[in-house]
Amino acid sequence: MKNDRQTAVLQIIEETAVETQEQLMQLLAERGFACTQATVSRDIKQLHLIKAPDGKGGYRYAVSARMPKLNFEEKLQTIFRECVLSAENAQNLAVIKTMNGMANAAAFALDSMEDTDIVGTLAGDDTVLLVFHDSAHAADFCEQVRLMLH
Repeated sequence: MKNDRQTAVLQIIEETAVETQEQLMQLLAERGFACTQATVSRDIKQLHLIKAPDGKGGYRYAVSARMPKLNFEEKLQTIFRECVLSAENAQNLAVIKTMNGMANAAAFALDSMEDTDIVGTLAGDDTVLLVFHDSAHAADFCEQVRLMLH
């Protein structure tokens, strides 16, 4: 439940300019996560969220650029279980299809992982393009994703 809620928090702040904990609580409730202000505050701290300028004179929650490395493999598995639909490879490329709006979260998690053979990622709304050093690593990655999904 906690991982699902925190994944929802990250998705919400990516999609919406959230200015207050109360606003975040309301948006979480709309997604089926009824929680207290203390829970939201704890999630904000654990996710290392900061208040950043929104470009319109206000502030919004955002992920800190200096965020310490979290357990991204666990977060990635949560994101994959919740939103990845498929993975296909061609040459040294892999394409991941996600639920609408979740590609950036998946790409962020992949980019943040260390010791991977991923050269880079490019995310749209529901698709992530991954570039690998070679075709063998792309194929291996897609196979691992397929195993995670089943």
